[in-house]
Amino acid sequence: MKPSSAKNKGRLLQKLVVQKLRDTFNLSEHDCKSTPMGTQGEDVWLSTNALERFRYGVECKNRARIAVYTDYEQAIRHCEGKDKEPLLVIKQNRSDPLALVSLDHFIDLTSKAKLWEIHQKQKTVEESKQATRMRKVYGKH
Repeated sequence: MKPSSAKNKGRLLQKLVVQKLRDTFNLSEHDCKSTPMGTQGEDVWLSTNALERFRYGVECKNRARIAVYTDYEQAIRHCEGKDKEPLLVIKQNRSDPLALVSLDHFIDLTSKAKLWEIHQKQKTVEESKQATRMRKVYGKH
């Protein structure tokens, strides 16, 4: 594959990630940008506003053969000294993109999501109890 074709594949994956981040976190094009190919550092630039919603340093690799650990180490290096979690987005030919984070971070994320889910259920139960008490006090309306 010609270097220009390889860079174009990488650029397409970066643009996909940027668009998904903009859509998911309601970010403007000024908050989330694909960095130029060959630039040192992360593949997705995030503003301070964006970092409040998404604290990851994103490295994208779109190629036929992926050296996962080498590529993830690059993502780690780009996050050193920053309050960000490394995130490697990888894609092989004719495959869906995958997002790779450390196991410890993944467990932490899922535990926080579960705690949030439990909190939401408890909040719903408490609101229902309060509504029942209000109906008893003020009668049905």
